[in-house]
Amino acid sequence: MNQTENLKLKVCGLTQLVQIQKLIFLKVDFLGFIFYEKSPRFVLNHLSLKEISEINHQGKVGVFVNETIEKIAEISEKANLNFIQLHGDEDEEFILRLRQKLSENIKIIKVFRVGETFNFQFSIFNSLVDYFLFDTDSKAFGGTGKTFNWQIINKIEIPKPYFLSGGISSENLKNLKILNQKPLILDINSKFETEPGIKDLEKIKTFKSLLK
Repeated sequence: MNQTENLKLKVCGLTQLVQIQKLIFLKVDFLGFIFYEKSPRFVLNHLSLKEISEINHQGKVGVFVNETIEKIAEISEKANLNFIQLHGDEDEEFILRLRQKLSENIKIIKVFRVGETFNFQFSIFNSLVDYFLFDTDSKAFGGTGKTFNWQIINKIEIPKPYFLSGGISSENLKNLKILNQKPLILDINSKFETEPGIKDLEKIKTFKSLLK
């Protein structure tokens, strides 16, 4: 079987409505909006919550880093989000409380930032979240364009469908064959930009064609 067959695609760090509409036309599965003020792709510098809420798509992901539960719940409602991605140091108690505040149809993605070594504590999050996401560890909380050593996640059994992030490109797509457990979704960002938040749509189109 083709290693990239049936893989879904998430494009993260979106800031431009025209580009978002083109990505919807390309049938991208997940649209990622970063609600982290320190990010160069902080969406609220470009779009309002109302504008995001009016985007007609079932895969709108809000990315949050160590944000308050109240703020996440408020933004998810006002922006009409479908997924919440927790990219910071949120623990199980935080997620439990957040889950109670969110609309029940919103799914939660818990991010694990992978460095040289890694401690996978899946069991505590397993019943609380819907997906895991593996990204390269960095002080900037993602968007580095760097790939972590995928052999690290080969050492464990991943109990949830997962997103794979961190410097994914057309060039390293072939390396997916080394993974024992394939991701469900590839999460792309900085390798497909002309500048932070401005996507190279032709590059994304080419990449997406490789996933067929």
